[in-house]
Amino acid sequence: MPESDSSEMICIPGQRLCLADKEHIPGCGTYERHGYIYSSLAGIVNVTKNDKKRTIEVHCCNDQSIVPVPGDIVTAKVTIVNQRFLKCVIKCIRDTVLSRPYRAILRKEDVRATEKDKVEMYKSFRPGDIILARVLPMTDAHCYQISTAENELGVAIAHSEAGIPMIPISWTEMQCPKTYVKELRKVAKIIPENSLSDNTKSVRG
Repeated sequence: MPESDSSEMICIPGQRLCLADKEHIPGCGTYERHGYIYSSLAGIVNVTKNDKKRTIEVHCCNDQSIVPVPGDIVTAKVTIVNQRFLKCVIKCIRDTVLSRPYRAILRKEDVRATEKDKVEMYKSFRPGDIILARVLPMTDAHCYQISTAENELGVAIAHSEAGIPMIPISWTEMQCPKTYVKELRKVAKIIPENSLSDNTKSVRG
């Protein structure tokens, strides 16, 4: 770690920076995991001294100050779905639209909180779906991991094969209002923002 504010250190997402102790606390662009402070983005490490404590921050070179951190609710677009996981790009963090999207992966075991062995990815998500998910602690320096294992999380917006936005009719199905064709999804229970303090604003707005 740099010992003074004038020192510069370049880091990448997921890089371990230092111990999280009484003297070092995580700030913007970092997160704490298992007693250490990690970077959540690529950028320059900055150490701010305040009394006996040092706040460890990472500032991105492209000035996008907000990054996904564990626990955040994000809005993402599904790009690839297979039997074990899906890949997506994070478009929003809470109610903030990103200028640069982040890659993320949702594994089969993180789709639901119960009956995880019965999850079928193709019956839960499709490419092009807009989903709400929670960011998990990073285990891969190049990709965020997310979860939909809560009632409020899952598919928020999906289009039918006719290109029409579908309507949720249950927690596992959505229906095209034009053709009445039903499709299986892991449907998000969209609730008002003031009912969930750390949730995003409705992606329908």
